[in-house]
Amino acid sequence: MGRILCLDFGEKRIGIALSDELGFTAQGLEVLERRNIAEDINYIKVIAEKNNVNKVVVGLPLNMDGGTSEKSNDVLSFVEKLKNSLKFPVETWDERLSSLEANRVLISADMSRRKRKKVVDKIAAQIILQCYLDSRHYCK
Repeated sequence: MGRILCLDFGEKRIGIALSDELGFTAQGLEVLERRNIAEDINYIKVIAEKNNVNKVVVGLPLNMDGGTSEKSNDVLSFVEKLKNSLKFPVETWDERLSSLEANRVLISADMSRRKRKKVVDKIAAQIILQCYLDSRHYCK
């Protein structure tokens, strides 16, 4: 069994999280400072290979009513390019309020705004992935 990689795709950064081998827990891995799509995808491929990943989940920013936005369309475009570059499945997962929750967690840990900015995307990816993993185990 392989691991699942989760991406919180943003304009400037991509938060990255990784599941454990059994697919029960998510851990924040790192934050990738974006360069361009080709370099970003190559970096993700390296991480996937190094960590025995067999699926990628990308957070999809939906409006509160469930509709898509311009940001959603940017993510979907990235997902299509990622699908064409990887040899395993790439899925999207509703990420509504994940960044808000990540900030809430970091504020409760008494982290300064400057430090939060450096890790919030990684924590958001971890939250998205944990929700995805929980849905697989509890909704069967």
